[in-house]
Amino acid sequence: MTTENKGIVQRALAGLIETGDVDTLASFLSDDFLHHRSDSTTSTKVEWLAAVQAALGPTAGMQVEILHLLADTDHVVVHSRRWLPDAGPEIVVVDVLRVADGLIAEGWEIIEPVAQAAANGTWWEPDQQSKTETRVRW
Repeated sequence: MTTENKGIVQRALAGLIETGDVDTLASFLSDDFLHHRSDSTTSTKVEWLAAVQAALGPTAGMQVEILHLLADTDHVVVHSRRWLPDAGPEIVVVDVLRVADGLIAEGWEIIEPVAQAAANGTWWEPDQQSKTETRVRW
């Protein structure tokens, strides 16, 4: 099942990355697909595909490099680097996709601008914790 789910995600992303065409991607999404972002917003299939088209479509020109594609049972994790051809900000993205009945049913996305990676990588250090008002509690 893990290998099959990884293959589903690979096929879904291949056409999108190569051509910017969201139609192939759409065919791999369930009708009730939901996409979640770290800012607590959730998009429907139609809303998310429109956002993907705007970012990755032929006129937008965003470049995507998949760095890792990992699968475990019904979840597939995609770690990618993305940038605009006109030297726009480079970002690193982690997508966690849940596959059900041969279709991508749900996705979660975490985005980090590469320029902020060093600063975001030190929040847990003792000298940084004393500078913040909010602490993470486990």
